[in-house]
Amino acid sequence: MTTERRTGHHSRVDYPELAARTRRFSYGTPRAVSVSADGDRVIFLRSSGPEDAVDRLWVYDVGTGTERLIADPAELHAQADLPAEERALRERLRLTAAGIGSYALDSAGAIAVFAVAGGLYRADLRTGEVTHLPTQGPVVDPRLDPAGRRIAYVTGGKLYVIDAHGRDSLLAGEEGVTWGLAEFIAAEEFHRFRGYWWSPDGRTILAARVDESRVPRFHLHDPAAPDAAPTTVAYPHAGAANAEVTLHVLDLDGGWVDVHWDRETYPYLVAVSWSEAGGPLIAVLRRLQQHGLVLAVDARTGETQVHAELADPRWVEPVTGTPAYLPDGRVLVGGELAHEGFDARCLFADGSLLTPPNLYVRRVCGRSRNDLIIEAGEGEPSEQHVFRVSLRPTGTAEARRVTTTAGWHSAAVGGDTIVIAAQSLDHSGPEYTVHRSGAPVGALVSHAAQPPYAPRPALERVTDRRLPTGVLYPRNHVSGRKLPVLVDVYGGPGHQEVVAVRARWQERQWWADAGFAVVVIDNRGTPGVSPSFDKAIHRRFADVILTDQVEALGALADKHPDLDLSRVSIRGWSFGGWLSALAVLRRPDVYHCAVVGAPVTDWTLYDTAYTERYLGLPADTPDIYAHNSLLELALDPPGSPEEARPMLLIHGMVDDNVFSAHTLRLSAALLGSGRPHAVIPLTGATHMAAGGLAEKLLRVELDFIRRNLGDGHAA
Repeated sequence: MTTERRTGHHSRVDYPELAARTRRFSYGTPRAVSVSADGDRVIFLRSSGPEDAVDRLWVYDVGTGTERLIADPAELHAQADLPAEERALRERLRLTAAGIGSYALDSAGAIAVFAVAGGLYRADLRTGEVTHLPTQGPVVDPRLDPAGRRIAYVTGGKLYVIDAHGRDSLLAGEEGVTWGLAEFIAAEEFHRFRGYWWSPDGRTILAARVDESRVPRFHLHDPAAPDAAPTTVAYPHAGAANAEVTLHVLDLDGGWVDVHWDRETYPYLVAVSWSEAGGPLIAVLRRLQQHGLVLAVDARTGETQVHAELADPRWVEPVTGTPAYLPDGRVLVGGELAHEGFDARCLFADGSLLTPPNLYVRRVCGRSRNDLIIEAGEGEPSEQHVFRVSLRPTGTAEARRVTTTAGWHSAAVGGDTIVIAAQSLDHSGPEYTVHRSGAPVGALVSHAAQPPYAPRPALERVTDRRLPTGVLYPRNHVSGRKLPVLVDVYGGPGHQEVVAVRARWQERQWWADAGFAVVVIDNRGTPGVSPSFDKAIHRRFADVILTDQVEALGALADKHPDLDLSRVSIRGWSFGGWLSALAVLRRPDVYHCAVVGAPVTDWTLYDTAYTERYLGLPADTPDIYAHNSLLELALDPPGSPEEARPMLLIHGMVDDNVFSAHTLRLSAALLGSGRPHAVIPLTGATHMAAGGLAEKLLRVELDFIRRNLGDGHAA
């Protein structure tokens, strides 16, 4: 059996069980890849095999092409539970692996620090020596100063520093607030997962202070554990007060400087950077996110100076990895180019266009000598590529594509070394290739299990809006045989489903082999096409998104005559759960049953930054909130029995992102209006439905759809 698992031959094991055991074939795959400043070492996390959930710290020596195990949690004898702050951080990161969740490096990439079960460890990546360090409590987010002499960490919401002699001292802390941690909104909606930053000289720390005293309290309680006390969380729902976030420059000798900006006008601290090329840079946004500022901070006085303005009548969407100083002192800023016929996401250096307008820039990875390494799309939204952007003044915006094969590519960079992770429809990946001075010199090994089949979806653009779509058939499909349709949907901002990545179609192939034509559609509002495509949903979620889904489905049926539109089911999770319920409530003539996972049913109950960005403030736009509410729709009795399309509602009872109240209120409304539905409460489950729960639900969902759609089994 062991040999069978390692070689990837799983003929005796069905997909749902295999996917649960292997975390959808991701265990054993490298992740969290970094490169040392000199390019000599590649640092990464990876578990030991296809069914091992425990991530270990590894180093790949570029010169010799060999890997070294640096830290194995099992050998560190860490047995304590994760601190609550670490569990929350992993939930925001959507991280389900055990063991080492993350690590931080010094500027040279020679020393790493990390936490395991709240314990603090320091690893010399050159010698392999790992040292456990005593702390004041369970550790969250430890970080080295750039020179590797001192270590800062957070415990109990307080920020501590361990000096070069091992002495531990409190840098900032007070009751009722947290220091050095990102608040919920920053991590969940702006992808700022940290709350403090070392100065380049290691003498001061720029730290966020978070006061949540005004934020409403929500209470999480799993009814399956009646003896357990509820957990109270500060949750800023739409229209309510946000956490008060301030920034402070903390001297290790006890000095303290407040950072000044108009926090009443610009309450959201979106991004922070501090490098040797200049002082701190911060990006801040107004509450409705239609205007923002890039501010240069004087670390001596705390005063700020506006370096750039960000503006869009819909919302501002900063590029990950910006703002940042370039080596010559210019400031790198990411944003939209929406004039002179252009419709692109670009990079600017001191206001001058740095990337050509044919690119859709997604992330700045780092710098390799005189080039900036970025990830971007180039015309085909299902693919992402790595580009070099010259920092030499040339008078024109140019980018040279590094990756040549079709698929989805990402990068990590240090010195002359670039590690490229490639995923495509041709291999199960990701495959990590190490390049030095432009040539491949090695690869990181993956121990992941091989999936039992290789899906080949038909990817195409449809309708006059050229919506990205994919269609997947059963492997034994015979042309001319009509198939019921399963629309597998997300449809929300910030996430694409139609991508040229085999792993994203593995589960869908299982559904197809059960007798369905699986359809996936990226409507307007999803990223990758253009800023105008992204932002067409502003203040009109339901109308734009559902219109695109319905029209694309019809266009696909014209191209694929085997799609039986008299039998259409839809399933989705989170935003996709909202969309699947919306589909059967608004368009029962098109969609005949729905699996509704963890849906946002009432947008006034979802968080401020996300909801208000798209729908405005509830007090200002109550009609927009009502128009996009599932509860308003569900309360109306169906006009006829044919319009009462059945729904299967699924929700984790301790979900701290989309609270289970959403599903419970929807169920009550459906019951009151006589609409058929069933509810599956997932005891102990969060928004991720981790631990194999999602895979165990597959057969339940399949049975529900078959019963309500008609027979959809493969011949």
